[in-house]
Amino acid sequence: MSSPTPAPDARGQFLGLLADALHGQTLTKLVLARHVGADTTLERIIAKPVLLKQQPCLSLVYRHQTRDITRNLPLDDALALVAELLPGSFRNAHLFSAEGEVQLGFSKKGKPQLQRHAAQAPRAEASAGHDREKKRYLELSRPFLRDLGVTDAQGALIPSMSRKWKQINKFIEVFEHALGSAPLTPGQPLRVADFGSGKGYLTFAMHDYLRNTLGREAQVTGVELRADMVQLCNAAAARLEHPGLVFECGDVRSVVPAAIEVMIALHACDVATDYALHTGIRCGASIIMCSPCCHKQIRPQLHSPSLLQPMLQYGLHLGQQAEMLTDSLRALYLEACGYDTKVFEFISLEHTNKNKMILAVKRRQAADNTALLEKIDQLKAFYGIQEHCLESLLRADSLIPA
Repeated sequence: MSSPTPAPDARGQFLGLLADALHGQTLTKLVLARHVGADTTLERIIAKPVLLKQQPCLSLVYRHQTRDITRNLPLDDALALVAELLPGSFRNAHLFSAEGEVQLGFSKKGKPQLQRHAAQAPRAEASAGHDREKKRYLELSRPFLRDLGVTDAQGALIPSMSRKWKQINKFIEVFEHALGSAPLTPGQPLRVADFGSGKGYLTFAMHDYLRNTLGREAQVTGVELRADMVQLCNAAAARLEHPGLVFECGDVRSVVPAAIEVMIALHACDVATDYALHTGIRCGASIIMCSPCCHKQIRPQLHSPSLLQPMLQYGLHLGQQAEMLTDSLRALYLEACGYDTKVFEFISLEHTNKNKMILAVKRRQAADNTALLEKIDQLKAFYGIQEHCLESLLRADSLIPA
């Protein structure tokens, strides 16, 4: 690292390095800070490269005190804008790229100074997975986090919300991996339905991640039974200027979208999970994220096979078996409807040690499901199951054979 040294053409050098990083696809992030323009509410601009309609662009997020505004510009237009803003509107610029970091600063008299920090090779222990900072998919400075009480007025994490902050990031991490394998056109506008959205933590996070981090057009709808929560979230969405984010009063049975690309239903109780999965399948969702709980339908039907009766005579084990069977059948029905499905323990969203997620991503090509449906019938017969809610819903809509 070199010490700060005056450079007569430091601004030109910085803009040249920025152009190289953009066109060479090595740019990670650009931050313009120390705002001196007329708009006193503007704090900084954070820019990241995105691909929109197969065209490389720079997504610039104008970070205001109470809202964010995003502009997506072609690379040359973005470079011209940055050149216009330095130093008239911003006195500090920080460029992050694969080659390292470069910082441009201007003194009170407008004299430019350039600092360079070469990229450092990862430490051996970091490569082995030790002392490595966990990747965060959202920044704590996002205005919605402050508005919903996750951070304080200075953008610092409120200690009591640390678990919620981890949950939000884990949710976005799971979604990011699913989005990468889903059969969606790059840059395609996304319609998202979040059933049981509650206070809107994950709904806001999903909308913010899609529009501000990925630069994608998105219409995100949160569905919640409690009218006070719907009113609170709609007020926050309007106050924070989140276009394309709305909340509706209802549940998965009363609010039925015509078509969606992403369906979310976390902690959908008992057969509400089945109705949510059915909605996702019927609406052609490419991604389904569901967290079931309160498994009640299967347990009264479950007949313990003689071989398993010594094990299942205990109520706890019987409940665990009913839960496993219920969610296994759900996952298998999703596979029969053309989805690649995973079932795994998800980080707790309501301070409980038990939290399962069913994640389904639509396959790009349909496959014959005859053999799979036969295995499902055999599994049901083994346990004496006469009815499964999801199966009944799918059969009623002819989504699987009657």
